Amino acid sequence: MIIQLEKSSLFSTFNVDSFSSLDSCTQVMAPSMVEYYLSDLASSSDFAESYINKSNIQQTIFLEEYSLYLDYNDDIYLEFTLKDETYETQSLW
Repeated sequence: MIIQLEKSSLFSTFNVDSFSSLDSCTQVMAPSMVEYYLSDLASSSDFAESYINKSNIQQTIFLEEYSLYLDYNDDIYLEFTLKDETYETQSLW
């Protein structure tokens, strides 16, 4: 799923002022905290699923299950997969 994020809320969440600073910030943070912040932004977002033209991507940050994209219009998109709570094996009980 891809959603467009509001730049100001993303930057204030990570306490940065630019996309390149965001990349540096996520490299020194604990991965679980980065994932928590991004999942919180994704769940609190009122945005519907968006389309992003991958040829217009200026910069990308890859983070485990999440990807952040900055396009040439300075819009920021978050791509993530919805977790499926199914398990490979059934419970023994």
